Amino acid sequence: MPSIPKWAWLIAGVALLIVAPIGQGNYVALILCSWLTYSIAAMGLNLTLGYAGQISLAQGSFMAIGAYVTALMTLAGVPWLAAVPFAVAACFVVGLLVGFPALRVKGHFLAFVTLAFNTLVVLILRNEDWLTGGSYGLSNMPRPAFWFFDTGVKSTIFGLKLSSNQKVYYLCLALFLIFAALMYGLIRSPWGRAFKGLRENPIRAESLGLDTRRITLLSFAIGSAAGGLAGALVSPVVQFIEPNSFALQHSLRILLMVVVGGSGYFLGPVLGAAVVILMPEVLRFTEGYYLILYSAFVIVLMIYSPGGLMGLGERIASTFRKERVARADMKNGATL
Repeated sequence: MPSIPKWAWLIAGVALLIVAPIGQGNYVALILCSWLTYSIAAMGLNLTLGYAGQISLAQGSFMAIGAYVTALMTLAGVPWLAAVPFAVAACFVVGLLVGFPALRVKGHFLAFVTLAFNTLVVLILRNEDWLTGGSYGLSNMPRPAFWFFDTGVKSTIFGLKLSSNQKVYYLCLALFLIFAALMYGLIRSPWGRAFKGLRENPIRAESLGLDTRRITLLSFAIGSAAGGLAGALVSPVVQFIEPNSFALQHSLRILLMVVVGGSGYFLGPVLGAAVVILMPEVLRFTEGYYLILYSAFVIVLMIYSPGGLMGLGERIASTFRKERVARADMKNGATL
């Protein structure tokens, strides 16, 4: 039986994402938007953790920076599409600065450094209420729209007024697909192989001429920029942000997505985000038991498959592959 080519799986997956919100309510579309947004943030953390091997508990803070930069600029009248590059660039620069401690500390020490940074960002957002609104946060951010520079007349994106969550979903989907394509190209490039070498054996990588300092900083910066892009999507999707939404549990949630989906696998964060975001909603029919079932699933998965869902799938595929090879060998032996 011939195997299905990867491009066919890709087309089927994109088609499924396109039709997912059709016929659904605003709440379902909002959940799907949240899944795509968190997938972007988790893929950025996966680059830092899964490929470069650097533990970070600050991804939530980079989402906060991206969300607040975008919100402040859009509230000041800047179009959302023009504000997004500033949010991503700000997170890239801050990620470079946060990455410097990674040059001196490793493992759980680095985790504590990034944890402290996450706490610092939340405290600044909470206390500088003259800019961020403090604990009351910012609200009523306008949803994206294009502007015709020649007439100054406000237009819509692809003819759609982004007034409903279903239509905003397609904006999230478009950015997710663009980001995923860029990330896939990066991972398959020499930079991606350098990230993997840094994770597997930093000493050997350095002995082969790899500039581990630059690669470490770059992994933090790109992962942080991905968090900023996800944060930039939060503003138009939710239209309300406040500091506690980006506290430590937010970063731990993103870390859980990477671990559950499969750290070091390209699609791992996407599957992990689906488990963390979508699974509790699917289990709501169990009423008060859905969090217990969700937690039990995560615990059992981590016990029996530390590689996450992608690792489990790889083990199952490997088992079927070995059985198929064994049957083919037996058939050839019988023929001979």
